Amino acid sequence: MEDVLRPIYQERASSSNTLGILMLERVESHKSVTDQFDCILLVIVNESEEDWYVKHYEFNNKKAAMHIVTEKLLKEWINTSGYRKVVDWLTRGTIIFDRNEYLAQLKARLRDFPESTRQLRKAIEFAKLVRSYRECKELFESKHYLDANSLMIRSLHYLARLAVLEKGFHPEIIVWHQVKRIDPEVYKLYHELIESEEPVEKRIQLMMLASDFAIHSRAEQGSAHLLDIMRQQEEPWTFGDLKVHPEIKHYTLDLSILLEYLVERDIVETKLIETKGKNVYHRCYQVK
Repeated sequence: MEDVLRPIYQERASSSNTLGILMLERVESHKSVTDQFDCILLVIVNESEEDWYVKHYEFNNKKAAMHIVTEKLLKEWINTSGYRKVVDWLTRGTIIFDRNEYLAQLKARLRDFPESTRQLRKAIEFAKLVRSYRECKELFESKHYLDANSLMIRSLHYLARLAVLEKGFHPEIIVWHQVKRIDPEVYKLYHELIESEEPVEKRIQLMMLASDFAIHSRAEQGSAHLLDIMRQQEEPWTFGDLKVHPEIKHYTLDLSILLEYLVERDIVETKLIETKGKNVYHRCYQVK
């Protein structure tokens, strides 16, 4: 396959703007990783008019997709799980062009998985977990059991990704296969929810009790990225100041509910600061 596609990627390899090219061929058991294409070509460039450009090809009854991605966007995807498949591509793909060992070093960093990147990823997944679980609980209390069940499955998925990150690995597309090996307790929760013969109401009720404990026990570790930022200044933070902090931008949509959860857990405390309005205060936040 590489021989057939060589004329396609050689043009990119000859450009000084190209940092590296790798190829990933489809494995029958993991077709979704390559979006059902027989081959993925990932081309990383320094800069481009479009951060992400895709071309599709067909040859000998086979299909290939070439993704041309800027280094800046690729790093964002890796750090925030913005496009989860790209980590699989980088991990499993074969390097076919590498300028100054750029891809070899990138693969090594992915294996090492720096603590700073892992903390950010955990905060993103934990914030999503808290939101999903809270919404599930509200739906359950309103007796919308089928919708609550859907959100419980989503919550367990976030919990699974968090469990993988805690062990120092990147969550893959087939995340439950990973979890079964590295965190049997979390896998058991998912298995019981899916396989249980209990009525859906009873099933969700049991899962909420177990999930509540799982979230509770991970609160400080899961939110460590946010707590470390908040400790950088002695004065309490306004929500607005936290929201625009550059290191928090990847989970700002879930920041409000995450802060409320941490306040309820007595990990973060609120400070009230007077405003011009009578008996109206600014609500600020500080790590307790």
